[in-house]
Order: sequence, then C-alpha cells, then structure tokens
Amino acid sequence: MSELSLSLNTLRNLHLYAQGLAEPYQRKATASDVVDCIRQMSLLQIDTINVVARSPYLVLFSRLGEYQNHWLDDALRNGEIFEYWAHEACFIPREDYSLVRPQMLAPDNMGWKYSKEWHDEHRQAIDALLVHIRQYGPVKAADFNVRNKKTSGWWEWKPEKRHLETLFSCGELMVKARENFHRIYDLAERVIPGWNDEVHYISPELARQRMIINSARSLGVFKAQWLPDYYRLKKIDIKTMIAQMLDRQEITPVLLAGTQERYYVHHSLHSLLEKARAEALIATHTTLLSPFDPVVWDRRRALELFNFDYRLECYTPEAKRNFGYFSLPILQQGALVGRVDAKVHRKENVLELKSCYQETDVKFSDKKLNELKKSISRFAAWQQATQVVVRNQLESWRHYWGEGWRLDIVEGENG
Repeated sequence: MSELSLSLNTLRNLHLYAQGLAEPYQRKATASDVVDCIRQMSLLQIDTINVVARSPYLVLFSRLGEYQNHWLDDALRNGEIFEYWAHEACFIPREDYSLVRPQMLAPDNMGWKYSKEWHDEHRQAIDALLVHIRQYGPVKAADFNVRNKKTSGWWEWKPEKRHLETLFSCGELMVKARENFHRIYDLAERVIPGWNDEVHYISPELARQRMIINSARSLGVFKAQWLPDYYRLKKIDIKTMIAQMLDRQEITPVLLAGTQERYYVHHSLHSLLEKARAEALIATHTTLLSPFDPVVWDRRRALELFNFDYRLECYTPEAKRNFGYFSLPILQQGALVGRVDAKVHRKENVLELKSCYQETDVKFSDKKLNELKKSISRFAAWQQATQVVVRNQLESWRHYWGEGWRLDIVEGENG
C-alpha cells in the first residue's frame, strides 16, 4: 500500500486541529476549558512581558476566545496545573508532574536555572529559608528587603531570590500561586500533596519517552527532528522512539505531496485523515498569536511548516528591528499571513497597532481584511479596550480600516 501523500496546506491544518487553532471555539468558554486547553498543548509557556496580554493568557485567548483571565490563576492555585521548567518555564497539567520529577532530583545539568556551587555555598541560609516556609507559610521574593539597589539583571538577584529559585529548580519548593504574576513559593509537599517518590517516581528514560509521546500528540503533525524541542530534551534517540510509536500504531507516516519529505500524523487525528486525503480539511480560524505560542515557539518549525520567518525583536536594539518590539503573528484560515506590533494602553482603554505587515506572498481580499478586523476587535474587547488605533499600516489596510475604529463586537460572538 502506497504511503499517504498530503499537501503542505493539509499538514498545516492537521497541526492546527491538534493545537485547537483550526476553528473558532464553538461555545462560550468555561473555567474547565482552560485546563483542558493546556492538556491539549501539553505545555503553556510563561513569559512576563506585558505590552499586550501576558503570553499564557494570550495563548489561551487565541484558542478559547473571550474567557476570564483569573481562571488560569485559579487553576494554578487549585493545583490543577503546576509550574516548572519544560520548553522554558511552563504551566503543566498536574498529572504530568511525574515527567519532570526526575529532573528536579537531578538538576545539575540545568545550566543557569540551577547552580550546585550556589546551593553548596549557601546551604545554611537555604536550609533556614526552608524552615521559615515550613513554619510560617508561603513567601515571595518581594518579602525580602533589596540589599543592592544597583542590580540590573537576573544574574544579580538578591540572595533570597536565588535561594528560592534554587529550591524551585530542585523541586523542594513549588509555585503555589501568583500574585500580580509574581511567584508565591511553598513546600512541594503542600502544592502536590500525596506525592511519594517511592510509589510514583518513574525513570528519566520513561519520563522522556512520555514527553516525546505528548509532543507528538500536541503537534499532531511533525517531522521526527521537531519532537525533542517541545520539552527541550537533549540526547534523545529519536529514531528509536519514532520506531516504537510506529510499532504501537500511535503515529502514521505520510509524505509531503510532490516530495520525499517524511512527516508523521498522530493517531488522535486519524478521524480527520479521510478529509485530509481528499484535500477537504479546512481551517477557518483568524486570531493573533503570542510570540510564545507552541505554533511559533520553534522558529525553525514555523519556517518549514508555515514559511513564516519569525523572530521576537524586543531584545533587539530599536534601530535594528524589522517588525517592532512585540510583533504578534496573524493566523488566518490555516496560514500565518502577517504580524502586528501591538500595545495596550490600559489607562486610555486603547489597543494601538504600531505597525502592520503582511507576508510577501499574501493578498488580502476585503472579506479577509474584515475577518481580521473583527478578530482584532474581539482581542481588544477582551483586553477591555474600547478603541483600536492603527498608526502605520500598509496602504491597502489604511484604505480599508482608516486610522482607528470604535469597537462594534457582535453580541455573544466568540473565537
């Protein structure tokens, strides 16, 4: 039987179905949908940049439409998700705690995230901090006085902050909650009650295998070399793991039409393969994406799958930026069609689009521009903005949108 051959557009759409981004959310979101959405992605990357919505909230909005931000905070506080290092700092479903526990117990290869030398040098102070938390309850870094007000970066954290991060990386402390997005640390036994290493611990090898399986499911469609990056795994025998998943019929090999490029489709998408085979699988969603969305966080994958050359430029000197400080990719009907450099002015209730760019091979019809305008309006309304102001956009966008608009959201519209 010949191997199934699929177009690049169909592969993209299968990936977006796996990520919950192929269609607008079909109903009004609830609190439980937040946790289900994180399960679908396996990981929700955390970033603190707050020019628009902070990244984890934006990633959820892209999939769920309008929802209550505090539902994510509540899920962390209630223990439905937890926080640890994965792709980077991530929210992770509670049931996957066993996957990262081996890393907690052997943190020496975590680079800047954990320093054995610091731990050994400050053992007495770190142990005293643990005693304090056990006796008096959770703490945050701000509870301690700043002793050196000339600090300028994470490498110059006050000692207590480094102590807390050290204990976090080695799993003795966990994040119980966040207050104004600042971590509140508590003993791991209080955050994950009932955990017992002697009963629940799995080997590092099994943990990595399960992470690769999660990655395959959450990507939906992938090349073998894309899998390790999802959890930032090193020294992975990916050929063996692919062979094992094939033997278990967890994945199906396919070819990119007209080439010998090998992709794999996860079995959770098999119900869509008939449509995919007929090239009848359609993506209809239009939304803005976070720079840390799983669809684009692997820049090489975004380039290969979507022909989207993307880089976050907030750490680039202003004069050298091509697209702006915090450009958000635009997803429309299965393609990454452009990007907008956005900023929310909260006091004025204004969403400012500092610049708008479309990809060189993209042409916007009036209908697509109208869909994009509605999508941006929904995003603005979710951010409690009442006006969108466009500062510097393409001439076609200027003609269609003007310099700015008041929001006219369809009542009850979601997605």
